[in-house]
Formats: sequence, C-alpha cells, structure tokens
Amino acid sequence: MQYADFAVWQRQHLLDEIPLGPQLTYWQQTLAGLPDELALPVDRPRPARATHRGGDVPLRLDPVLHGRLRALAAETGTTPFMIVQAALAALLTRLGAGTDIPVGTPVAGRADEVLDDLIGCFLNTLVLRTDTSGAPTFRELLGRVRETDLAAYAHQDLPFEQLVETLNPPRSTARHPLFQVMLAFRPDSAEPLVELPGLTAEAVPVETGATKIDLTFNLGEHLTRDGSPGGIEGILQYSADLFDRSTAEEIAARLERLLRAAIEDPDRPVGTLDILGADERRRLLVEYNDTARDVPETTFPRLFEACAAERPDAVAVSDPQTDLTYRQLDVRADRLARALASYGAGPGAVVAFALPRSVDIAVAVLAVLKAGAAYLPLDPEHPAERTASVLSDAGPVCVIAREPLDVVCPVISPEAQAPAFEGELAKARPADPAYLIYTSGTTGRPKGVVVEHRNLTTYVTRCVEAYPSLRGASLLHATMTFDATVTTLHGALAAGGTGAHRGRARGGLRAAARGLHVPQKKHPAIWRCCPLCRTTSRPPRSSCWAARRWWARPCAPGGGATPASG
Repeated sequence: MQYADFAVWQRQHLLDEIPLGPQLTYWQQTLAGLPDELALPVDRPRPARATHRGGDVPLRLDPVLHGRLRALAAETGTTPFMIVQAALAALLTRLGAGTDIPVGTPVAGRADEVLDDLIGCFLNTLVLRTDTSGAPTFRELLGRVRETDLAAYAHQDLPFEQLVETLNPPRSTARHPLFQVMLAFRPDSAEPLVELPGLTAEAVPVETGATKIDLTFNLGEHLTRDGSPGGIEGILQYSADLFDRSTAEEIAARLERLLRAAIEDPDRPVGTLDILGADERRRLLVEYNDTARDVPETTFPRLFEACAAERPDAVAVSDPQTDLTYRQLDVRADRLARALASYGAGPGAVVAFALPRSVDIAVAVLAVLKAGAAYLPLDPEHPAERTASVLSDAGPVCVIAREPLDVVCPVISPEAQAPAFEGELAKARPADPAYLIYTSGTTGRPKGVVVEHRNLTTYVTRCVEAYPSLRGASLLHATMTFDATVTTLHGALAAGGTGAHRGRARGGLRAAARGLHVPQKKHPAIWRCCPLCRTTSRPPRSSCWAARRWWARPCAPGGGATPASG
C-alpha cells in the first residue's frame, strides 16, 4: 500500500459520507454547546485579527516527577498524556477558564496497522473536551479524561477540517475554531536522533517567533537507555498578541506545581491543589494585602467639616447655574439634615434622593449623612418600575426630590427646613450604614449593597492620598447610582477641592466640559470613567478649549483592564 492509496481511500470515504457517518454523529454530540472562546488569563484584549506572533518558554519535569507520573498512570490505567491533560484542564479552570475545557491535540492518524510502516503524513487533530465541574478529585478528573480520550481515539478518522466545516462554529480571524489551547505529547522518545557513522548530531530548539494557537504545550517524554524515566521536556508556545513572556512563564510554572501536587495526592480536590510558588504566594497574600494604614475613626461629615473650617470661602460644588462655597454647603446641609431628622432620619434609617445632576446632590448627600442616616441615590431617568422596586426593598423614611413622585413615603424639597426641630443631630458611628447602592438588575432583580461609614471613610481617605488632583476640580459627569462618583464627589469634598456637576448631554466629555473653570496647574483637575470610555473616545477637537483641557487632565479609570496607552 502506498500513500496515494490512502489518499484515494480517504477521499472516497469523505465523498461517500456513509462510513464516516457514525464518527460525525459522535463529534456533533460530543462538541454540542462547546464554548466559542476559552477565557484565558491574558495580558491584553484579543485583537480583531491575530498576527500569529509568538514566543516560547521552556517547560521541564524532572526524572523523579516523571517516574511518579508514570507510576500513577500505571495505577489508574491511564497514560502520561492523560495525566498532563487532566492537570492542564484543572489549571485552566483554576485560572478562570470555566469548567468546560476543550483542548486540541494532534494524533498520528495510523489507527490501522497497515499504515504503521507507510511513509507519509497522516496527522489529524482531535478536540478533547474535559468537564472539571463538581469539585472532583484529581483521580476522578483523570477518570473523566480517560473515558473522553478513549472515545475520541475511536473516532479519530474524521479530518479536523471536515469537522469544522460541518459544525460551522462562529468564525473569527482573531482565534482558532473549537479550541485555543493545544497539547502535543510525544511518548517514549528515548533516542530522537538517528545515529549515523562519522556524524555527531544534537537537537537544537529553534524559536520561530510564530504560533497559530493561543497556548500550545509541546512536550515529550525522555527515557534513558535502560528505559527508566529521564524527564519530560518541551516548550510552551504563546501568542504575543495576548500574553507577555512573564505570564507564559507563570503558566508553565503553575502547571508543573499542579502536576507535582496532584501526583503527590491524587485524591485531593483539584480546586485545592497548589499552583503558587513561595514568592508568588507571598506577593499575592502578603504584599498585595499589606494595606494596613491609620484611618481616623470618624465619619464623612467630620472629614467635610474639617475642610469647611480650613477653607470656608472656597468653592465646594458647582453646576452651570450655581456655585456653593464650603460654608454655604455646610449651612444648607445642616438645615436639610434637621428637616430629615423630623421625618425619622437617623442611624439605621434610609433616605432616598432623586435629583438632577446639580449642587442639590451634594446638599442631599451631606444632609443625610449629617442626620446619621444612609442615603440611597435614585436616577430620575430610570424606569418607574425599577425605582418602585428599589424603594420597596430599601424602605426609606422619605425621598428628597424637586418633582412630585408617586411614592408612599414623604417627598421633601432640598430647601426643606424644620424650625420646630430642637436638639443635636444623631451622629452615626463608623459601623453604621452610610449609603445603599443597587446593581443594574440586568441579570435579574436589582440587588442592594450597604456601605458602612468606616468603609466610606477608609476609601475616601485613601483617594485623597492617591489622587492629589482631587484638591483641584473633579468632573461629576455620571449619575450618583454609579458608585465611581464617590471618588469625585466625596473625595473632592474631603480634599478641599471642587465637585463640578454636569448633567447628561449629547456630546459626552466635550459637552460636559463646556463652561467649566479649569484650575491652575498646581491643582490639576481629575475625572473618573471606565477604561472603555477613555480608550474609545477621541480627544476633543480644537474648537472646544475646556474639553481639551479636561482631556489632558488626570483620569482615574476603573471597572476593567486599562491599556498602558489608554
């Protein structure tokens, strides 16, 4: 039999489709619902089109670990490849890829013994799908891998290209279809080089600088001349579009650690297997959490009052129509706080407000906190159903608003006052609630989160340290139901800066910045947004001087990964 005979045979089977029908059915059932893309621990977003730039990092398991790996394979009726595959699936799950892990692997394609001595390329690619759900032990996961792999090997004749054509997964120039991680494993490679008389040969690894797959683990067993384990060596090829070399090195090191831990105790749940080195463990658990600092045992109103005493005539908040100094804001907030207290506002109570973006918001926030209660921001532009749901859940004693609201609790104006109220306002303690904020509700019913005064004070105090620009002007362009406004409103008022309120308007930053007073260079301005807003927005054109000045000012992004050039 010649290679041409095999090519004719395969073509006939592909055209006929009947002999390969059961194999196609198997793969359709096995790969149903496969994730389009595996969530990998990348360093940057996937580009729209892959450049296939890549790099290599070495990966090696010592002979002792290799020997124990082969012993576990013999004990469990598996192969070294299956053990490495199970460890890789467990690692990817631990790194955030989920519990449905597809891994591609090349197979020799010589299932028929008649092909054993035939010269030619019979390689095919299989998709091995591993289910890591249910907190299995490594031994249990290995059993799943064995069952999956043996079934896949029995259906390996269907060419990968036809499988992709038939399944027709969503195509993208940014990623490989069906899988983005590959594991290639060469078993029992005792002598990879042929010995020829008078010729000395040595295998030299060559880094091509290219890769087709996001991550490719290319490994091979080495056996000594007497057949004993000599170690497992290879490389991890990574896509430079997605990963830094240091990240690829960490992934390789973590795979080695997980394998070592799994072989040491295969009856441990895979979620408890150690994947961190001593230095990394110390960095993550100690250094990154070394955040202890002296924070005053106080509440936000006391921080504000200290700034008001130092600079009473400085502008505290502004909107296009009004400027309020620290003294004016303090007086208005005190007056409203006494009115709120007459409605039952105090520690443990909730006061909501539904106000347009103006200085009224700062007055309302400060007044509620001075009364000892927790404030609940509502967006006047939200649907009535959402507002009703949030109010029903939070149960405020009253709502601060300028427009009539269809609510069961009292509605009071930001200018309300209670001349009959006497005595001191109840002071909240650091453990009392400071504010409630609700999720968007896109995945179901909105959920409320309670933030205590100690948390608010700790965060604001840290913001004042980390963002010196808060001593200038802070652009308040988002709704108060977005908690990033805590940085730019509370942070500014605790730092002695100015919170500049701007309403929602078409034109984004360009519109929001019109008419703003831009502080001097010694007190630069700051604005807060999500990274996507910053990186996708274009700098304002030369016609908008104020917006250009704000664009050039410090930005405090949050809520996502931020590119270095963003």
